[in-house]
Amino acid sequence: MANSVRLFLVDAFAERPFTGNPAAVCLLDSWPDDTWLQSVAMEMNQAETAFLVREGGAFRLRWFTPAIEVDLCGHATLASARVLWDQQLAETGTPIEFLTRSGSLFARQIEDQIELDFPLTPQQETAAPAGLLEVLGTTAVYVGKNFDYLVEVASEAELRALKPDFRSLAGVECRGVIVTARSADRQFDFVSRFFAPRAGIDEDPVTGSAHCTLAHYWGQKLGKNQMRAFQASRRGGAVSVEIQSDRVLLRGRAAIVVRGELIG
Repeated sequence: MANSVRLFLVDAFAERPFTGNPAAVCLLDSWPDDTWLQSVAMEMNQAETAFLVREGGAFRLRWFTPAIEVDLCGHATLASARVLWDQQLAETGTPIEFLTRSGSLFARQIEDQIELDFPLTPQQETAAPAGLLEVLGTTAVYVGKNFDYLVEVASEAELRALKPDFRSLAGVECRGVIVTARSADRQFDFVSRFFAPRAGIDEDPVTGSAHCTLAHYWGQKLGKNQMRAFQASRRGGAVSVEIQSDRVLLRGRAAIVVRGELIG
């Protein structure tokens, strides 16, 4: 692709720059071939790179890890909304519609936060596959599954101490593994970590899509529709969740840390 494209690096679900989950965002006039998109995502080497093309009054949005295209990504959607408002490509105060593999997704400005309207993704209790808990180095209070495995452990301290064998974890057939526990901090309801070496991401700093599952699980367990969550990665990030029927609203902040051009 000969022409330069606008490129941004955005820290999503971040209270300040250099926290939360970084995502690259590329603004395109039209779609190049998928090989180019995957090559850019590999070059960016972020958990996700988002690519956007305007379609009428909405934006077609695709997400790539350094290894694969994925069906749903929360933090790169939040980052994309931040860029579109920053570049005045979307009207301030007006919701943005994203056309994606997971259907239409919406982003709204709520004071100094961005709210994402995503599908709630329930999980069902299941037996842990052979070797999963051993690879994580833990025991489970509960194991569930949708396209991810969900593992509840006994405490936040146990969750923070996990040191998975990522090479072995990549052999587990799923998108990723969500590990969660009740929060030891009263300002949060639950904490989590997300591991996805099979998708090219050993540990994701803050995973919006995982909270579509976590909201369902903890909402049922705690009897709440509104909760505050913290993803306890090295960078860390806070996510507010609100369940509305079969949808979940995810809220967080985002900071643009790099603006530039991609040439190649």
